[in-house]
Amino acid sequence: MKLFEKNGHAIIWGDAIDALTTQIPDRSIDLVFADPPYNIGKNFNGRKDRWPSDEAYLSWSYQWLELCVSKLKPNGSLYVMTATQNMPFFDIFLRQRLNILSRIVWAYDSSGVQARNYFGSLYEPILFCVKNKNNYTFNSDDILVEARTGATRKLIDYRKPVPTMYNTKKVPGNVWHIPRVRYRMDEYENHPTQKPTALLDRIVRASSKPGDIVLDPFSGTFTTSYVAQVLGRDSIGIEIEEEYIKIGLRRVNIQEIYNGEALRREPRTYEQQDSSAQQQLKIFERRPQWNTTSHQ
Repeated sequence: MKLFEKNGHAIIWGDAIDALTTQIPDRSIDLVFADPPYNIGKNFNGRKDRWPSDEAYLSWSYQWLELCVSKLKPNGSLYVMTATQNMPFFDIFLRQRLNILSRIVWAYDSSGVQARNYFGSLYEPILFCVKNKNNYTFNSDDILVEARTGATRKLIDYRKPVPTMYNTKKVPGNVWHIPRVRYRMDEYENHPTQKPTALLDRIVRASSKPGDIVLDPFSGTFTTSYVAQVLGRDSIGIEIEEEYIKIGLRRVNIQEIYNGEALRREPRTYEQQDSSAQQQLKIFERRPQWNTTSHQ
């Protein structure tokens, strides 16, 4: 296990359960966002996301969930994701320990055919839980969205001393339409299950305050830590894969060099092609321009 720290942000390279047990004090965290492996066979840099059985996966999950609950402050919040088939088990486990305030659906688009013989999955579930339903952070004014009514309305509230137009902003419901991270997006990193900054931005804004500590026990591309830093929160990110640790060190501005390697975003194939085309154009522009106009 190895720790990297700078300016209120910590990255722990190690196993999530070990790190939660030995590195994070109980009742010290304001907000936990947990996006664990889903046990569906994804390949994380050679590490297969597959347990011997569903029972083995749930047994492992209950261990780190219990630890996350113990790390929360009395007024802390937990957001947790998993595959749709596993979420009922997470839900039952957590409702015995926390107050589940929202069951969120993160709905997204698809660029290809999802399924031919059944309805393909275009969402992932998220639980929003708090330790104390009478004392928790929820910054509703920081996450308002435009009301989607199907029509543009300009309703006037005549009950006020001066008639005023109704506010068209509202707190989002529990269905969030946020695009998945695509290869050509600026935020894309080389990771199979990267979560978008827009998703974490809403969660961190809603359930933490500047200076709070945000914990992500399965950091991946460290989007949680990145968003926490942008919004003025402190962060702790745990990750077991060294290649993803390097992404985190770069995104959270903790190190520029790692074991003699300059930490840079991996170039996209289309960027390399564009660069090659620009070089070819520059070569062409440097060629002598012959005057082909005929003289009389």
